[in-house]
Amino acid sequence: MTDCFLVYVTTSSRDEARELGRTVVEERLAACANIIGAIESFYHWEGTLETASECLLILKTSKLKLADLSTRLLKLHSYSCPAIVALPIQAGAQVFLDWIRSEVELEPT
Repeated sequence: MTDCFLVYVTTSSRDEARELGRTVVEERLAACANIIGAIESFYHWEGTLETASECLLILKTSKLKLADLSTRLLKLHSYSCPAIVALPIQAGAQVFLDWIRSEVELEPT
């Protein structure tokens, strides 16, 4: 296992995904943000089965920045209970994993 993570985040729209992704990359909390187009979600919320059109944001970060990234996403996100899930990267191209670490360990520009 490496010390890098993929962070899965659902958002209310492509615009929100863009804003969140751009902000956390600019702040060096994530090395990269990928936006996956429209997804359909089903879930229970406050006792009711809901259906929503959402957008999926995937972020790449290191263990060093994971807590700060999660805190920042919680502050910026429009949902009161956003899906923010960190998945450890088990293996990957070493050059890519090194790049993730180097990007998030730089000072924000």
